[in-house]
Amino acid sequence: MSHPITLGRIHHVAYRCRDAKETADWYARTLGMAFTTAFAEDHVPSTGAYDLYMHVFLDAGGGNVVAFFELPNQPEMGGDPNTPEWVQNIAFEVADLDALKVAKAHLEAQGIDVLGPTFHGIFRSIYFFDPNGHRLELACNIGTPKQYEELRRVAPLMLDEWSRKKRAPHYADWLHVDPGSLTE
Repeated sequence: MSHPITLGRIHHVAYRCRDAKETADWYARTLGMAFTTAFAEDHVPSTGAYDLYMHVFLDAGGGNVVAFFELPNQPEMGGDPNTPEWVQNIAFEVADLDALKVAKAHLEAQGIDVLGPTFHGIFRSIYFFDPNGHRLELACNIGTPKQYEELRRVAPLMLDEWSRKKRAPHYADWLHVDPGSLTE
């Protein structure tokens, strides 16, 4: 039986920003994203509510778009106080480990604090924050087809065990062994 909804891709993801121009300029300078579109309204089209906003769209490559809302009449933005800052992030893919290292050097040269590269078994990534406090991640895939197949196989087992026990299942502990850290 086919599903009645067929998704093509993510059209865009939207986040709040403190300053739309600063945000668009920062993403262009740090990540090479092109600023493509802006909407500014006094009323929200979906609800009709009065709420002045600037909505900017940035091309993240590969048909992916990241958008931001500046809301000058709303209280100052902040993070979710009940969620650790490492949880919510926007992750972008780069080609390989060399590209990840180049990106880290580029970001650090701009005075941005960068964490990583961090080993995640099937990818490595670096982490940093944009001027709005959003945590960003750049990741490069390093997994093998066999590893991805194994992860797909154990995913339902892991989720079922997690759902029952609320403890970390150990089906994919092999992800935590960094071959770069092993010595012969």
